[in-house]
Amino acid sequence: MYKVLLVDDERIILEGISNVVDWAKAGTELMGTARNGIEAYDKVQLDPPDIIISDIKMPGMDGLQLAAKITDNYPNIKMVLLSGFGDFEYARSAIRYGVKQYLLKPCNENKIVEVLQQLVKEIEQEEQREQFVNNMRYGLEKILPHVKEQFLKEFVTNKTYGKRDWDYYRNLFKLDLENHKVRLILFQLEGYFEFEHMFAVKNIAEDFLKKKMLLSSTVGEQVLIVVEDSEPVSELHDCISLIRETFLRYYKIDLTIALSEADEITRARALYKQTLECLNYRFYLGEGSLITKRDIVGVEQPEPCELVFDEDNLMLQIKTGNWEEASEEIDLFFLKVAGLRSNILTAKSYVIQLFMAMIRLGDVDAIHQYRDKLVTLMDLETLQTIQSFFKEVANQITLRNYEQMKNKHSAIVDKVLDIINEHLGNPELSLNGVAQQILYMNPDYLGKLFKKETGEKFSNYVMKARINKATELIGQKSDIKIFELAEQLGFGDNPQYFSQVFKKYTGCTPSEYIKSN
Repeated sequence: MYKVLLVDDERIILEGISNVVDWAKAGTELMGTARNGIEAYDKVQLDPPDIIISDIKMPGMDGLQLAAKITDNYPNIKMVLLSGFGDFEYARSAIRYGVKQYLLKPCNENKIVEVLQQLVKEIEQEEQREQFVNNMRYGLEKILPHVKEQFLKEFVTNKTYGKRDWDYYRNLFKLDLENHKVRLILFQLEGYFEFEHMFAVKNIAEDFLKKKMLLSSTVGEQVLIVVEDSEPVSELHDCISLIRETFLRYYKIDLTIALSEADEITRARALYKQTLECLNYRFYLGEGSLITKRDIVGVEQPEPCELVFDEDNLMLQIKTGNWEEASEEIDLFFLKVAGLRSNILTAKSYVIQLFMAMIRLGDVDAIHQYRDKLVTLMDLETLQTIQSFFKEVANQITLRNYEQMKNKHSAIVDKVLDIINEHLGNPELSLNGVAQQILYMNPDYLGKLFKKETGEKFSNYVMKARINKATELIGQKSDIKIFELAEQLGFGDNPQYFSQVFKKYTGCTPSEYIKSN
């Protein structure tokens, strides 16, 4: 119900309207009355109504003065003015105060109800609009960090993004870079690491860079940060060194960092390519280095042609033990390297980058052995021999991952089967419960794994197991009650549902099965 305040200096009109109007019919309730504008405004301050119906001529403070104060201080309150015929044009001047509804005296209760219904409808529409805007704003605030990350990733890797795209997202992210340039920092984790370590690098970098940082994201297996070039580059070098030292101290994993030159944000893609070129030479400059464009001056630069290859897909095939697909991806990679007609040093830099990414997927204990193989790879003189050597190492890692994945999946499913047998009588037994509360796994992933190993959905398997157990119990004790079976097998106090499920899987009801048994 929306609250209405009635204001009139004539007691007869005040009492008449109060008693005659069907306030509830209009979706309102009369919260109180006042004899003039001063008294009405005092009541508004104590408990603001949704609607005010006020006479226009009153002592002390008239209706127009009240409308003016309400508009200034309580703009959401709807005003209705009561006026005599002679004052109607005078009352219409209140339009500048937002008054849109007028009632001529004398007015009947039906007209008042009609006006109130119109105002209630307006209020409801305004509330809906406000709720919609608030929901949109809340949703945007929640997803904005993810939008920023995705935008940066696409902005530096997608050739179709340009200045117009940046102008749009600059306004969305409220980034003011007028007369300011930016630098890109690309972090490469060395050695074996988990995906969570990339987020650790990102969080540590954001903490140290503070207000300098504009955008951040993970691109492949690297962490990319965009900072404003507002301080001497030597200070940025010091800050980057602190990030590396902090991460190394806590996680025992080193970082190689590439820092771009300063340029406009719209040149971010070129700056990103520059950092990638710097990281291509980390083999020569050593892991754990801070590499800038000046560090590779004099080193033979790659040709302008750019290698385009989906590294993530190859890593996925190796990690999941799919050698057939991995072998095809490796052949495709070397075919593209050969197509570039690069010199051997450039070709090896591409191979080294992919090789280092690949060996991180191998056995942690054997990673040093794989690194030693890198020396052998560097000594090879033709692309064909490099390809054969690469595939040999890839095959070892892929087959090992296949065996681990196979054993891991079988062990997990065996554990799930044990849990089902142990909790067959638990009505709360579910895939989500087993995954989240017992095995601490993602339910969707566990469900797919279970179906792949058993050929059954988790829920179907549980139902079949319960019905099989029911037939076993009936065979052991033919006078067992149906409600006892339901309670023992996780159907709780719902024997009727148990009977339905039993019939679905056996073709007959429990009673019929007991008789036939």
